[in-house]
Amino acid sequence: MSVAKKEYKRVTVKSLVDMKRNGEKISMLTAYDYTMAKILDSSGVDVLLVGDSASNVMAGHETTLPITLDQMIYHASSVVRAIERCLVVVDLPFGSYQSDPKEALRSAIRIMKESGGHSIKLEGGREVKESIKRILNAGIPVMGHLGLTPQSIYKFGTYTVRAKEEEEADQLMEDALMLEKIGCFAVVLEKVPAKLAKKVAEAISIPVIGIGAGNGVDGQVLVTHDMLGMTHEFNPRFLRRYLNMYDEMSTAFESYIDDVKSGDFPSDKEQY
Repeated sequence: MSVAKKEYKRVTVKSLVDMKRNGEKISMLTAYDYTMAKILDSSGVDVLLVGDSASNVMAGHETTLPITLDQMIYHASSVVRAIERCLVVVDLPFGSYQSDPKEALRSAIRIMKESGGHSIKLEGGREVKESIKRILNAGIPVMGHLGLTPQSIYKFGTYTVRAKEEEEADQLMEDALMLEKIGCFAVVLEKVPAKLAKKVAEAISIPVIGIGAGNGVDGQVLVTHDMLGMTHEFNPRFLRRYLNMYDEMSTAFESYIDDVKSGDFPSDKEQY
């Protein structure tokens, strides 16, 4: 049974907890620039993630690892200037929090002060507990991220589904409970079995946002460029493409080129 959507003037971390409590699913998409963020915000999305996936879709890197803190702040600043309603979550990039809780706090503070973002997200469980606690103690909202953690791709060696074995599944559950206990406002679960993700969502009171984690969680997130079909090489099972913008944009560009070459553009009406 569908749940009536409540209109929030501004979505906050408290709004997300209320959505979970009321059975309303949470919508989350990525944004890296002002123009796209403006469209997304006006469309009514609940959460915009300024993801380190900008390293892939905006800069063309193979992994998320190369993007820097300064670059994340640049993208986040562009997004924040566009929004009026949704909650903005900003990824802490690789190398900005793993080694030292004090460094993690400095990185989070820079994002909040310099970009105007509303919260941060970082990957990992027990191994980054002290960093998360240090950030939370400074009053900065934190979203966790478990399962497939792309910043650890060279450790895993593959982008395949995580936590299929009992030991890893048990550890993921323990980490989710820990993240809730220390004060995270939500958790992303990436590429884990749907049954496990549903179990986690039922075990904790904070929202669980899934990407490749089934429909038993409290919300979903996709990379906007993927769901719009602007990228076409990436085809995981969990991705639903709502448009085929790669082909549509290519056709538009080809038409423009043809019109310029033929002299059809600009026409008399398009001149001063």
